[in-house]
Amino acid sequence: MRATRIVRQILANYEGETPGVKANLCRMLMEGRLGGTGRMIILPVDQGFEHGPARSFAPNPAGYDPHYHYQLAIDAGLNAYAAPLGMLEAGADSFAGQIPTILKVNSANALMSETAGKNQAITASVDDALRLGCAAIGFTIYPGSDAALEMYEEISAMRQEAAAKGIATVIWSYPRGEAVTKEGETAIDVAAYAAQIAALLGAHIIKIKLSTDHLMQAEARKVYETHAIDIATQAARVRHCMQAAFNGRRIVVFSGGAAKGEEAVFDDARAIRDGGGHGSIIGRNSFQRAREDALAMLSTLVDIYKGKA
Repeated sequence: MRATRIVRQILANYEGETPGVKANLCRMLMEGRLGGTGRMIILPVDQGFEHGPARSFAPNPAGYDPHYHYQLAIDAGLNAYAAPLGMLEAGADSFAGQIPTILKVNSANALMSETAGKNQAITASVDDALRLGCAAIGFTIYPGSDAALEMYEEISAMRQEAAAKGIATVIWSYPRGEAVTKEGETAIDVAAYAAQIAALLGAHIIKIKLSTDHLMQAEARKVYETHAIDIATQAARVRHCMQAAFNGRRIVVFSGGAAKGEEAVFDDARAIRDGGGHGSIIGRNSFQRAREDALAMLSTLVDIYKGKA
């Protein structure tokens, strides 16, 4: 497999990184129907842990089977498949080498009370990722939570260990917690801040949410207004988040969010593409659809990122 020019340019942004990490980033960037384009679509299936099995899989009961998600990612020609330990272990042998995998190493659940605070438990290790042949580990941080500093320390240590063993790190950077309003979770100033924090923590791939034009922080609002920062359209907001991710020197993918209509998913992808984002990490909006519908939708997303739709 020879890396394309655009993939080599992306890898060159990771100065000082280990060859093993770059090889795994290259592996994901060169995989599937978007291989070599510099764009990515990743299938994440950690919702069973986060939301519960019925909320996640009842709309499409085939999704209760871990093998279903491996096969969906492979047949759709995606770049990678991300899931917690048990999900990956349940198909790791059957699908070995057929799709790059990302081991989600921390998780929360919907059974905890609101007073517990926003945090996640470490549920897997770097050695688990190595044993399963994963290309990367995935870790959620909650900027805005009172537990955020602890989470930063945890991922800092795990990222160092992973890099030493040649495994890349994906950070889910989701503003949430005591210091963030519900509206603020998707505010543009907060989203850009979340991307910056993930980049500063050493993320090789950053996962953030698409943002609104809301500005949560009073001090940030002054700067946005003084300098007339363009946040009027979704594409402009994606472009601003890419600036926050070291001016586009880090791979940024945007989450698909809650289930919605196909046209809304396609509009999001066009905004990500036009704003210079690297792609989508799309779970419920794919696996909760019937398999043929999901494959058709994912095929259109590939065409959008290739500039054909």
